[in-house]
Amino acid sequence: MSRRAAAAATMTLFSGNAAATVVVQRIAGVDEAGRGPLAGPVSVAAVVFDPARPRINGLDDSKQLTAARRDQLYDRIIDRALAWHVVLVDAPTVDRLNIYQATLQGMREVVAAVAHAADLARIDGNVVPKGLVLPGEALIGGDAIDRAIMAASILAKVSRDRYMQRVHEQFPYFGFDQHKGYGTPMHLAALREHGPCLEHRRSFAPVRECLAAPVAAPLEMALAL
Repeated sequence: MSRRAAAAATMTLFSGNAAATVVVQRIAGVDEAGRGPLAGPVSVAAVVFDPARPRINGLDDSKQLTAARRDQLYDRIIDRALAWHVVLVDAPTVDRLNIYQATLQGMREVVAAVAHAADLARIDGNVVPKGLVLPGEALIGGDAIDRAIMAASILAKVSRDRYMQRVHEQFPYFGFDQHKGYGTPMHLAALREHGPCLEHRRSFAPVRECLAAPVAAPLEMALAL
C-alpha cells in the first residue's frame, strides 16, 4: 500500500545575512474510526504526505464530510500519499484486548507499515501508544488541524464503512448499511430480535445483555406451545 520513500525535503531560512537549511519532517498522521459501534472492526489508518508536493484541497475531519466527498478524497489521498496503510482490528480482537488496547495495537501496526517513509508519527488524541517504531507525539483535535491526520481519518472511515457494507450483505436484517454498527434504535431492536452475529462485540454491554437474554421465539413455535 506504500510508495517508495523520497528523501526528506529541505528549505532555507534567512535571517539577516545568515541562512540555515533545516529538514522538513515527513509526518505519519494516524487516526481511527469505529471505537464506539457495537459491531464490526475498529479501523486505524496512517498517511504520510511528501512535504514537497502540492497539498490536496478539501481535507477535513472525516466526520465533517459527506460520504460522497470522503470517497472522492479517499482516491486522491491514495494517489498523492508518499505512504499509507489501513488496519481493521476485528471484533474478536476488540473483545480480547478491549477497545482501547485494540486501537493502540492498530496504531502500532499502521505506523510500522509506513515507517520507511516517515520521520515522526503524529497521533490524533492525547496518547502516544507504547512501542511505536517511530518517535511519536499526540495532538488533541488533530483531525481538524493536521492534514496528514485528516487524511488518515478519511481512509479509516471509508475503509470501515465499505467493510460494514459487505457485512450488511451477509446479515441484512441488522441494517449495517445504514448505521455501520452503531447502537441506533434500529440496530438495538434487531439485536434483541435476532441476537448477535459474528461481527458483534460481545464485550460491549448491549451485546452482552442480549447474549444473556433468550432470543424471542418465532411465531410458529409460540403457537405450537
